[in-house]
Amino acid sequence: MSCYRGKFTDELIKNAAYIGTPGKGILAADESTGTIGKRFESIKVENTEDNRRALRELLFTAPGVLPFLSGVILFEETLYQKTAAGKPFVDVMKEGGVLPGIKVDKGTVELAGTDGETTTQGLDDLAKRCQQYYTAGARFAKWRAVLKIGANLPSQLAINENANGLARYAIICQENGLVPIVEPEILVDGAHSIEKCADVTERVLAACYKALNDHHVLLEGTLLKPNMVTPGSDSKKAAPEVIAEYTVRALQRTMPPAVPAVVFLSGGQSEEEATVNLNAMNAMKTKKPWSLTFSYGRALQQSTLKAWGGKVENVKKAQENFHGRCKANSEATLGTYKGGAAGSEGASESLHVKDYKY
Repeated sequence: MSCYRGKFTDELIKNAAYIGTPGKGILAADESTGTIGKRFESIKVENTEDNRRALRELLFTAPGVLPFLSGVILFEETLYQKTAAGKPFVDVMKEGGVLPGIKVDKGTVELAGTDGETTTQGLDDLAKRCQQYYTAGARFAKWRAVLKIGANLPSQLAINENANGLARYAIICQENGLVPIVEPEILVDGAHSIEKCADVTERVLAACYKALNDHHVLLEGTLLKPNMVTPGSDSKKAAPEVIAEYTVRALQRTMPPAVPAVVFLSGGQSEEEATVNLNAMNAMKTKKPWSLTFSYGRALQQSTLKAWGGKVENVKKAQENFHGRCKANSEATLGTYKGGAAGSEGASESLHVKDYKY
């Protein structure tokens, strides 16, 4: 297959491989202003730019945390923000060996001709924005496509439309120096079985890699951010070993070994579930030609957010909590997590939100 071979080729391959380094993962801190407002509302904190900056500074400057991370996905506002002392967040990350990333999609809209399925917006001015983000220090990007499981869902139309959208986004990113994270999230909403989720996941991933090849995307310079294969949110939960078996098998059947890493989304799992399930995959003795790491938002931040509560006097406690979660997931990428992460109060709380948007 002919694929992207432009001036950024070597840089893309190097950065994608680095982000997938075992022992490290991604902090997804790319919540939109509206979404972070909902999080703040839950802890009775006003949604102001200063409070948003304070939370992100708490996360990015937590002692001992950056060695567990290879990347941080930012919302556009955060890419240009500074610490209270005036240091750009991008510089804080780079000095800590962490690559800054950026969310580049503009959310979902209903896909006409379907039963409430969606497609993702943001392609029209993407090249121009990628150039600006690269200049500002970003080195990878994220674009979320959303699919639903139902009696007749996802439709082939939705699968194809979202796969092509992801592929168009990916090649535009690569032409402008950003490693694209390909995120076809299949929502956990519903009462479907794990077998149904596996079937849909395999169909969706197969379509995505067909589209990526059709659009001449350099696979070595990409990352995949999929859902784990689990039963629906209204079904009985499966054991971590079962989730690991179904998830890894879906990847083995669809994902080329040219892609360096899988950076899983947590999809509404509790903090502890997301860690334990990732650990079970890495503990499996089977063919895994890619590293299996994490790109977690709520599953890294929820208990930290509660510990902070918007109060300066709670920053140290919240940072210790965050350190515990990052360390636990670092161990999970190596298959060595033993459970009971430090500061894991509330870590078993479900984070599922039906039809999740951000």
